[in-house]
Amino acid sequence: DTGKMSWRPTYRSSKFRNVYGKVANREHCFDGIPITKNVHDNHFCAVNSKFVAVVTESSGGGSFIVIPLSQSGRLDSHQPKVCGHQGNVLDIKWNPFFENIIASCSEDTSVRVWEIPEGGLRRNMSEAVLELYGHSRRVGLIEWHPTSSGILFSAGYDYKILIWNLEIGEPVKMIDCHTDVILSMSFNTDGSLLATSCKDKKLRVIEPRSGRVLQQASCKNHRVNRVVFLGNLKRLLTTGVSRWNTRQIALWDQEDLSMPIVEEDIDGLSGLLFPFYDADTHMLYLAGKGDGNIRYFEITTEKPYIQYLMEFRSPAPQKGLGVMPKHGLDVSACEVYRFYKLVTLKGLIEPVSMIVPRRSDTYQEDIYPMTAGTEPALSASEWLSGIDRDPVLMSLKDGYHRPSQLVFKAPVKEKKSVVVNGIDLLENVPPRTENELLRMFFRQQDELRRLKEELTTKDVRIRQLELELNNLKNVSPNNV
Repeated sequence: DTGKMSWRPTYRSSKFRNVYGKVANREHCFDGIPITKNVHDNHFCAVNSKFVAVVTESSGGGSFIVIPLSQSGRLDSHQPKVCGHQGNVLDIKWNPFFENIIASCSEDTSVRVWEIPEGGLRRNMSEAVLELYGHSRRVGLIEWHPTSSGILFSAGYDYKILIWNLEIGEPVKMIDCHTDVILSMSFNTDGSLLATSCKDKKLRVIEPRSGRVLQQASCKNHRVNRVVFLGNLKRLLTTGVSRWNTRQIALWDQEDLSMPIVEEDIDGLSGLLFPFYDADTHMLYLAGKGDGNIRYFEITTEKPYIQYLMEFRSPAPQKGLGVMPKHGLDVSACEVYRFYKLVTLKGLIEPVSMIVPRRSDTYQEDIYPMTAGTEPALSASEWLSGIDRDPVLMSLKDGYHRPSQLVFKAPVKEKKSVVVNGIDLLENVPPRTENELLRMFFRQQDELRRLKEELTTKDVRIRQLELELNNLKNVSPNNV
């Protein structure tokens, strides 16, 4: 027993021991939203300082809605959708540097990048800025690189992670070390390392550009679900399940995954534990999928390493949670973190703010250190060439209003085969699920129909040419 609940004098020094969760007033919630019923273990929700995006239930294809943050309240029933995908949307993520750019991935094997107009959508959007094809199965996860502006990672049910260079709109690297579905991806602060958890029960630390696995742990006792890098602490935190099916967290040294530094039981509930880490406050939040609780802890470099602080409780179960980037927080209210909680049964998105109680109205320097801002540290090609840079930091002191001068430029692309590491990614692969089988069947039916039509027209053409040839022969037998 690590004695996590015991009173320790170190508690006294923590400025976060009284952090409390505050649910937004009803008029600041988003209501009447047809949240997807998909059971995929993702958040289905992405937030930035302008918009909240949510994957919705939709017939035929997959779609998500984008709502300007200022338009809280009840959703208009004719709210326009982003609806280009042919299959369910499984993940959506806002670009950290372009607040109008969002990526989505789907069961239709594609990754798409969309540009949302200022002020939100006025009509349905089905044309993506980029359609990225390279996976041979559905794509379950996407992550933007944390410091480079045009690099996107996607993980598919083909067990591959593709790295897309959006400056050219192509996959430029393939990470091919997983032997089952990849459950989560997390970057260290400068994006030079990638940690993954996988259904093959292994935890990995990967050098993303070379695809080299630097560290690997087989988690037999602690079945890993999710992994998150703890900023610059050279530590990883995983959530998972013990042998006895209790929910657990484990802390790891990124340079030695042979044994966790600490393992702690959380409770006996069954839903997945989503971990969130805030490097600025060194706070770790654990939110259970399907329950309404968010526990939070302080991470320290010395023992006990993980210090339990408090629990935010709510009777409304969460399906997923979006997180507001730092520059979108209300610093005048001493808000240090904000979740957007999906409550499926009520069709509701509920903001939950984590607040440090302070008596003074002045800017609280100590809880808002310089933080990763909205400017990329390097371009896609610089990162691919081997350069690593820390995030460009900003202060939250003056309430953040500087609009980004960057403009997202999409490359012009023509459809062709996609070859990465000498493998054509679009070659046919046997389907794994009924959905894939059906989709492939319909594709092949179309292809057959097209080929039959082509054959018929060619037959007709051949007959015509034969007749013409005969005519020529009959007209001048001597000249032929």
